[in-house]
Amino acid sequence: MTLAIVHTRAQLGIQSPLVAVEVHLSGGLPSFAIVGMPETGVKESRERVRSSLLNSGFEFPARRITVNLAPADLPKEGGRYDLAIAIGILIASKQLPEHCADDFEFLAELALSGDLRSVSGVLPVARSCRAAGRSLWLAVEGLQEARLVNGLQLFGTDSLLAVSNHLSGVQRIEPAVANEPVAIAFSGSDLSDVRGQHQAKRALEIAAGGGHNLLLCGPPGSGKSMLASRLPGILPPLESDELLDVAAIYSIAGVKDARLFSGIRPFRNPHHTASAVALVGGGSNPRPGEISLAHRGVLFLDELPQYSRQVLEVMREPLESGEIHISRAALQASFPARFQLIAAMNPCPCGYRGDQSGRCRCTPDQVQRYQGKISGPLLDRIDLQSWVPGLTPEQLMGPAEESESSVQIRERVIDARIRQLQRQGCVNDQLGVKELERYCRLGAEQETLLMQAMSRMGLSARATHRVLKVSRTIADLNDEPDISSAALLEAIGLRRSPL
Repeated sequence: MTLAIVHTRAQLGIQSPLVAVEVHLSGGLPSFAIVGMPETGVKESRERVRSSLLNSGFEFPARRITVNLAPADLPKEGGRYDLAIAIGILIASKQLPEHCADDFEFLAELALSGDLRSVSGVLPVARSCRAAGRSLWLAVEGLQEARLVNGLQLFGTDSLLAVSNHLSGVQRIEPAVANEPVAIAFSGSDLSDVRGQHQAKRALEIAAGGGHNLLLCGPPGSGKSMLASRLPGILPPLESDELLDVAAIYSIAGVKDARLFSGIRPFRNPHHTASAVALVGGGSNPRPGEISLAHRGVLFLDELPQYSRQVLEVMREPLESGEIHISRAALQASFPARFQLIAAMNPCPCGYRGDQSGRCRCTPDQVQRYQGKISGPLLDRIDLQSWVPGLTPEQLMGPAEESESSVQIRERVIDARIRQLQRQGCVNDQLGVKELERYCRLGAEQETLLMQAMSRMGLSARATHRVLKVSRTIADLNDEPDISSAALLEAIGLRRSPL
């Protein structure tokens, strides 16, 4: 047979569309052509495949070789097609049995020696391969990711020769076994390390309990970054489906984070010099940005006014929709971005406005320009806003006070989220308008309080809905079936801007 078809997969956003590698050998002067919209990295696979076949002890056909990557209108890049092309050539040249690769998909880059190298995007490929009912061949380094997918037969090896020996029946390789993620306790710093800041700690607990966005504002050194870094320690672990979604994004981005495989939620902290593309993703072949890498976890923006206003504005739509759409001339890609925004900022350029030391000398115009870097629509999407005052010498140097640990707070957060999932199937931050009317009903007294707050604070419809969501979370943390006046007043108080 001079025609062989081998299956592999491309990478398009979070998706892994099927690619059929069609290899045809014909008469004529020896040549090797790859068609089907290959980019430079794919075209260079000709030399990698040739050398790896020869160094693995196979004969490279001295014929006209045509490799078509179908569908032809799908852009293809990188070395992920090397192994499939090599297997196709071996089948077409009758060095492997005719139908030996029909039930498999192949994903690996080839070294010149014939060794296999792992590529990015293993996990999305594994999920798609399982849905197609095929087995997957890949390099050993990619097994850790692929093993997260249950019900998939995996084969991992380190060389092209080992793959061919298995396909020809010379030496069989045992399939790898799927591994369930093992949950471990968060090993970061504990919330009990933070002295004072009871209001900020309470705001952090409420944010964790309902997946709400939070702004921490206060003078330098008051503990804003310290508080934010401890949020992952009070968040519940990733569920199995959530873990697969998050690990798939990290796989596409080529970012290694071993904590994800134990269920710890991601925590991303980009520098304020990050561009809009770095934050939301992009490129000629779109890659996920920081907001997607923070999916199901936390995106922490420290020194919020230092970010470019254009960079901050691109977050407005993802904060509402939970996904980001990137359009390019050749293709479109979508990435999930259901993240929890935690931001920290100083109240003025010098940082000491409102501090008890009275050191601030900023003029009203300077303060207005500084705070004006954050648009009203973005602030409207932040559910909780808490003032973080500077510590007094007695608080800082005195004996440590008794404070709840992250483990204790985490138990309340997990219980609150269980109530939310049992009641409505999602966390409170994701409630729609219809769900708000059903699950956040208020009594006559609470309605009066909310209407007064709307008038005095000038709350928009979005801000009012977010107050309801926060009050529902407070009630869940307190194990209350209905929203009480105390829960509503606390939510309104945390909505009041500290700026």
